[in-house]
Amino acid sequence: MSAVQELVVDEAKVKKAVQSGIPLTITTFTLPHEIEVYIEQVVSVFLRLVDRESLKDYIVYCVQELATNAKKANTKRVYFAERGLDLAKPEDYEEGMAGFKENTMNNIGHYLQLQKEKGLFIKLILQIKKNIIHVEVRNNVGITKTELIRIHDKLARSRQYNSLEDAFAQVLDDSEGAGLGLVILVLMLKKMGLDEDCFDVFGTDKETIARIVIPLEQARAESLSILSETIVNNVTSLPQFPENILLVQKLIGNPKSDMAAIARQISMDPALTADLLKIVNSAQYMLTKKVDSISDAVKMVGIRGIKNLLYSYGTQKILGDETMDKKQLWEHSYKTAFYAFNLIKNFKKDISLLDDVYVGGILHDMGKIVFSNIHPDLLLKIKAFCSEKNLPPSTFEDLAAGMNHAEIGALIASKWNFPENLVITIRFHHDPLSAPSEYSSIVETVYLANMLCEYENGNISFEQFEPAVLENFGITSKKQIESLLERFSLGFKKENQH
Repeated sequence: MSAVQELVVDEAKVKKAVQSGIPLTITTFTLPHEIEVYIEQVVSVFLRLVDRESLKDYIVYCVQELATNAKKANTKRVYFAERGLDLAKPEDYEEGMAGFKENTMNNIGHYLQLQKEKGLFIKLILQIKKNIIHVEVRNNVGITKTELIRIHDKLARSRQYNSLEDAFAQVLDDSEGAGLGLVILVLMLKKMGLDEDCFDVFGTDKETIARIVIPLEQARAESLSILSETIVNNVTSLPQFPENILLVQKLIGNPKSDMAAIARQISMDPALTADLLKIVNSAQYMLTKKVDSISDAVKMVGIRGIKNLLYSYGTQKILGDETMDKKQLWEHSYKTAFYAFNLIKNFKKDISLLDDVYVGGILHDMGKIVFSNIHPDLLLKIKAFCSEKNLPPSTFEDLAAGMNHAEIGALIASKWNFPENLVITIRFHHDPLSAPSEYSSIVETVYLANMLCEYENGNISFEQFEPAVLENFGITSKKQIESLLERFSLGFKKENQH
């Protein structure tokens, strides 16, 4: 118990999750008081970072109510199992519930221990994406039809109550809790300006999920969007793509061009030639022999490969890497690219995606790098714009801290006429399940590569990976992630020794 009492909120980790849209997770088997206190502290820090501290009391109540219900559902499973009763049978359900509350409350320690032994847990997930706060409480048992009907009946009845007094006066059923908690939860949603449609309970054979969706006010979403576009349109240090690269890209895009003409155009720029040869001879392409001419490089790598190399090369030339912050961002980007490349190679066997995921990995965080290029005169212009449009100062601070960086990066990529698959990858690399289905493979690969890097750096836990993406890659355990990282990290180090 003493270890639990020492739980301290890691504000840096919460901040990272808020800025990147990564889910925060807290898992517990027995929901002791110390964990409830810790959950309240995490929620408080989370809401402060999204400038919604005023919602704290409401959301904390909702989370605690849902966690308590999940704990009760887990207790019910072990209680019924101990008595040889089947939750799914109406007669067994009625018999079990008759003494459930009294029997479990009188011996709660025993039943909590049984839950822990059976691995029944309660998991809280907090996430902000696309200016919407998602709150989920999950427990790893399926919900029965009877339970689901009772919950939805309580929610339907809760619509008639406008105050706690109404609820207390009318809710009398005590068979498995009066349902007062859910009624209060709906009242809390109303106090936040939401309705019961923002709350849902559903389940699968293996888990029950209670979800609350809280949109941030539209004004703030619009402010972030307007300011993002203004920055992209006014950053003087972001010119159009370099002319020498545009000429090569124009040739590549012309179906009448042959490889020799493309190679000649690249060779006219000695610096471009040297840099591309260096990249082509890196471990990424695993060529059997060293390539000394652009003509051979174009043949070996192919038109698509050269085209993608030009996007990453040109972006780095424009955004630069002279400061320590930029160097760290580019190093993370190249590691993400390497991991993405190896994910495709090991799991998907689709060589047509290799080049796309590699350049997507290099460019996924270009929105963050933009802020390293903002000059003082532009800063004044942006602040004046905020004042003119009555945008709160925190809007720019949020952007500078990394919020909306995926959207900013995508806007820049559009400005530079990058292909749609790259724009989509940059825009959705933190929210892969929202990406258009035709781009899901590349987006999910870059997302997973980025998350592997964050996990390797200790910034996130295994529970913060999107389960659906892990499933698509056949990854089922933390041990598998760590084994992958051991191989990928060693490969990346070897490549960078050359």
